[in-house]
Amino acid sequence: MGGYTLIENAPLTTRNTLRVAARASLLAEIHDASKLAELLDFPAIRQSKLLVLGEGSNMLFTGDFDGTVLAMATRGVHIENDGEQARIAVAAGERWDDFVRWALGQGFAGLENLILIPGTVGAAPIQNIGAYGTEVAEYIESVEAWDTVERRVAILDRAACAFAYRDSVFKREPGRYIVTAVRFMLPRSHTLKLEYAGIREELARMGVDKPAPFHVAEAVVHLRTRKLPDPAVIGNAGSFFKNPIVDAAQGEALKREHPELVAWPGADGRWKISAAWLIDTAGFKGLREGDAGISNRHALVLVNHGKATGTELWAFAQRVVEGVRARFGVTLEAEPLVI
Repeated sequence: MGGYTLIENAPLTTRNTLRVAARASLLAEIHDASKLAELLDFPAIRQSKLLVLGEGSNMLFTGDFDGTVLAMATRGVHIENDGEQARIAVAAGERWDDFVRWALGQGFAGLENLILIPGTVGAAPIQNIGAYGTEVAEYIESVEAWDTVERRVAILDRAACAFAYRDSVFKREPGRYIVTAVRFMLPRSHTLKLEYAGIREELARMGVDKPAPFHVAEAVVHLRTRKLPDPAVIGNAGSFFKNPIVDAAQGEALKREHPELVAWPGADGRWKISAAWLIDTAGFKGLREGDAGISNRHALVLVNHGKATGTELWAFAQRVVEGVRARFGVTLEAEPLVI
């Protein structure tokens, strides 16, 4: 079958970075986005649950998936319009980190703070991935997707994507859109973001006093490598918990009670609280039950030390949520999709 392959009772262990053993009733791997409508019209797929999967770096399987897993394996990066701002179209199946490194190599700026984030380009707008003071939404011109409700290709501009902190219309209307490509507007030069989480200090250690985007990328790689466990070494999905947002009254009360609290007051009066600080202070960093635990390198990272099941990992995550709520009155939310 041109453009896609189908596998029944497919193993998913190597298709999720938490390395949870799970299977899908049907795995459909698509290599040509133009064949998507044809594939979705198969009765066996049309009548079953559908889950779109990239690299599985933002997902926790708590059991087998009784339906079709659609794995985007499309490839292609095209500069559609070059200049001081370049419009670049990228297929959903491209690896995010590969694209960031390609963009830097081509002399484009903007994505340097987002290097080394696992996952695919198609997943990036869904989660509105962010790190070190940058969100991908800042550089997205539009997202191309198959609209399963209207059964047509839709082009959603940045406003229509309704981006927010780790959120988008794609998360708020789950199952409606299947991202097939993302168009970015990347500048040749811009003001570097150096204020977040030790970037300036890392640049100083590198001996760089006039940084370019590739210097910032190298600094971020150093920081991430030191702080975050490698999914190739130990199963994890990166940051498992969102930084909670609380109102001003609660933020100020927490700061009074815990002067060492790490938090960022926002322009809207609400406070973003460091989930890592909450988890660490509540005593969960490095804690382990069987093969499920929290990394001893970063308190946001749920890890699979070996053969933890998805149910065991989710139960441990809930224990962390309850412990933080009991200690601070703040409820943590998971970043990954829990299946």
